[in-house]
Amino acid sequence: MPEDPPIAIAVSHLVKTFGGVAAVNDISFSVPRGEIVGFLGPNGAGKSTTMRILTGFLAATSGYVEVCGFPVATRPEEIKRCVGYMPENNPLPEDMRVSEYLYFRGRLKEISRRKLGPRIDEVLEVCDLKRVRHKIIGQLSKGYRQRVGIAEAILSEPPVIIMDEPTIGLDPHQILIVRDLIASLRGRMTVIISSHILPEIEMTCDKVLIINQGRVVAQGTPAALRQELLGKSAYTIEFAGDGAQLEAFIAGLAPAVRLSLLTEPDASGFRSAELTAEGESDWGEQLLADCLAHGLRVRALGRAHPTLEDVFLAATRRSWDAVLPPPPGDRLSA
Repeated sequence: MPEDPPIAIAVSHLVKTFGGVAAVNDISFSVPRGEIVGFLGPNGAGKSTTMRILTGFLAATSGYVEVCGFPVATRPEEIKRCVGYMPENNPLPEDMRVSEYLYFRGRLKEISRRKLGPRIDEVLEVCDLKRVRHKIIGQLSKGYRQRVGIAEAILSEPPVIIMDEPTIGLDPHQILIVRDLIASLRGRMTVIISSHILPEIEMTCDKVLIINQGRVVAQGTPAALRQELLGKSAYTIEFAGDGAQLEAFIAGLAPAVRLSLLTEPDASGFRSAELTAEGESDWGEQLLADCLAHGLRVRALGRAHPTLEDVFLAATRRSWDAVLPPPPGDRLSA
C-alpha cells in the first residue's frame, strides 16, 4: 500500500480568545503536503484568525500548531521561512515598481542576489505580470495587485502558501487567471485558501474545511461531504404520457427513490417530474429505460448534483442547530 503523504500542517485543540470571547474554539485538523485546501466559514467564524496563527503573526491562547515540522509557538523564524502569506486586502507599497518590490521582498526572504533575478523573472511569467514589471504598484488595477501579492507569496518557493480571499474584488477573467495559477501549485506546495466564492473553491481545492463559531463543522472532499451532509441526488424528467404510470413504476423501484413533484401537462402535452434518491447510486439509465418501457415520451432527463454551497449551508445549519435551544413547543414537559 502507498504511504500517506507527510503532514505539512498539523493543528491540535487550537483556541484563541479576545477579551474572554473565543474566536477559535478547540479546532483540530491536518493538511498533507501538496494538497490545496479550501477554508470556508461565515463572516466572523474564525478563518482569518486561524490563518494568522498558522503564519506566526498571532499567538494562540492554547493548543498546538505545527507547520513543516516546526512548532509555530517556539520556532517563529523557521515558520516565516516555510510559509508564503497573502492576507486579505494585501497591503502593498504604492510607490514602488513591481520588480523593485519583488526584489526588496526577495532579499528580506534571504534569497541570494544571484538567484533572485531569475526567480523574479519566473514568478512574473507565472503570474502574468511581465508587461507591468516596471509599473508603479499604486497605478495597477485590483487584479494586477492581487497577482503581485501572489507573486510575493510564492517568490521564495515556500512549502506552504496561505491565501486569505485571493480573488476578492476580481472580475471573472481575473478570477480564472488566479484559479489556474493556484491549481498550478498542486503537488509542489501546500495551499490553504479562504474564499467566499464557493464555485472557485470547488473547482480548485482537493479538500474543504468548514468552520462556524470557531469550531470545525465539516471537513473532507466535496464529494464525501455531499454524501455525509446531504446524502441524496435529485432527478428531473420532462415527459409526455400518463403521470399515473410514472408514479406506479417509481413506487416499484427501491424505497430510496421517491417522486417529490409532478406537474400538470403544458400546452405541448409535456409535464415535469422531480425525484429524489438516497445515496450516490446513479438511477438515470434505469429511469429512462422504465419510462420508455411504459410508453412515456421523454424529452429530457437530468441529474442535479448538490453544489458546495449546498454543503456549506447544510454544515453551518447543522452547527447552529447543535447550539441553539429547541423552540418552546419542542421542550419536554417536566
